[in-house]
Amino acid sequence: MQIATAVFREPNQPFSIETLDLAPPQAGEVLVKVAAAGVCHSDWHLMTGATKHSLPVVPGHEGAGVVTAVGPNVTTVRPGDHVALNWAPNCNHCFYCLNDKPSLCETYIEPIWAGTMLDGSTRLSKDGQPVYHFSGTACFAEYTVVPEPCCVPLNKDIPLTIAALIGCAVTTGVGAVLNTAKVKPGSNVVIFGIGGVGLSTILGAKLAGAQRIIAVDIHESKGDIAIDFGATDFVIGGPHVTDEVRKLTAGRGADYAFEAIGIPAVQEQCLAAIRPGGLVVLSGISPMGSGTNLPGAILTRQEKTVTGSYYGSANTARDFPFYADLYRRGLLNLDKLVSRTYSLDQINAAYADMLAGEGARGVIVFD
Repeated sequence: MQIATAVFREPNQPFSIETLDLAPPQAGEVLVKVAAAGVCHSDWHLMTGATKHSLPVVPGHEGAGVVTAVGPNVTTVRPGDHVALNWAPNCNHCFYCLNDKPSLCETYIEPIWAGTMLDGSTRLSKDGQPVYHFSGTACFAEYTVVPEPCCVPLNKDIPLTIAALIGCAVTTGVGAVLNTAKVKPGSNVVIFGIGGVGLSTILGAKLAGAQRIIAVDIHESKGDIAIDFGATDFVIGGPHVTDEVRKLTAGRGADYAFEAIGIPAVQEQCLAAIRPGGLVVLSGISPMGSGTNLPGAILTRQEKTVTGSYYGSANTARDFPFYADLYRRGLLNLDKLVSRTYSLDQINAAYADMLAGEGARGVIVFD
């Protein structure tokens, strides 16, 4: 079948809207009609060259839609199911899956980064030449073929725009709080970067019972948004941030700092912003090859801990429905995350708005 897609062909060039050929799903694969796809910074890292990938590629990893066909041996979904797309599929039998780290699944990591299915081929092509799939999902497209574990069924009463955000921003941010850090009630939390992941981290901290939630961003316009989501304080990003955080936390620093941008200099600020014995959680994706200076003497003498949080340390089969249920019960107000919707041919404008710090999360919607 032929489908409309957004294609990325080379760094520092805009996405192009192109018609591609999409082959039907093979064994263990699913065809999904995409309903919504979030405008996430991780796809923009392709544009800047911060993330290296086989090209050309169809980006889009934060999506949701409706199953329209399944290949042989697919057992967990069927046509008509509403699904959130999981960009870190898991096999359920490798070392990491068996040790409750399915987001680190070693079966899928190589083909996902190669931009292919498990058999090493793509389902996307143009004029007979392969076009690669970003993060196994390639959901900046009308339809996508994905491995079965990329599909997590959700009840049909969950809006597909919300299901899309559960597929990345919500799971990454809320999961960093609940799964990775296990934030304790009454804690002081600081969050650097108030995009979709940062706002979801605020929601998670509020859910965990944090006493003080300090939001930090370079865009002053993010202040009102952060407070609306549950932050108790907002600080403009800059060299003064550490002092401001200490003033707000009895001079000690925060118990937990979350970095949701992926900027090494900000990661270093996080270490200075936590108290002795505190925890820094890095959930933003840094440019490949970048480094962060975290002084060992401070880590040792002040017993500070730095950890990564990949996809909110998620078990997506468990966590996607859990977050959807929290949304349904009014405990996660995810409607506020969707600040503006765009059509596929407006994707470059959507990313311009994201880079300007406008709103919470933009979402590409399909008919």
